[in-house]
Amino acid sequence: MSDVKNSNHLYSTIVKDSQKFAIFITDKVGTIGFFAIIFFWTLIWLSWNTLAPKHLQFDPEPAFVLWLFISNVIQIFLMPLLMIGQNIQGKFAEIRAENDYEVNLKAEREIEDLKAELAEIKSLLKDVSDKLDK
Repeated sequence: MSDVKNSNHLYSTIVKDSQKFAIFITDKVGTIGFFAIIFFWTLIWLSWNTLAPKHLQFDPEPAFVLWLFISNVIQIFLMPLLMIGQNIQGKFAEIRAENDYEVNLKAEREIEDLKAELAEIKSLLKDVSDKLDK
C-alpha cells in the first residue's frame, strides 16, 4: 500500500484558480452573514420604495421591477457558481474519504501486527513464568 497522502495538499495542487473562485463564492454565500446582507438589502429597498415620499421612490410598488431584475441577475450568476463550488467540494470530500480509508487500512494492519507481537510476548512470559515455577 502507498504512503498516506496529505489530502489538503493534493487538493490544493489540482484545483485551478477559477475553481478556487467558485469555492470562495460557495463558502461565502452559505453563511448567515450573506443571508443577512440579502435580507436587509431587500428590507431597506422595499421599505424605501414603499414608505418614502413618492418623488424619492425609484422602484415603485407593487411591481418593484428593478429589485426583481437585480435579484434575478444575482440568482442567475450565483446558481452555476454554487453548483460548480459544490461539485469541487464533493471531489475534495472523495479525496479525503479515500485518504481516510487508506489510513484506516494501515492502522488496522498495524494493530494486527501489535496483537501478534503482544501474543508472542505473552507466550514468552508464560514460558518464563513456567520455568521459574519449576
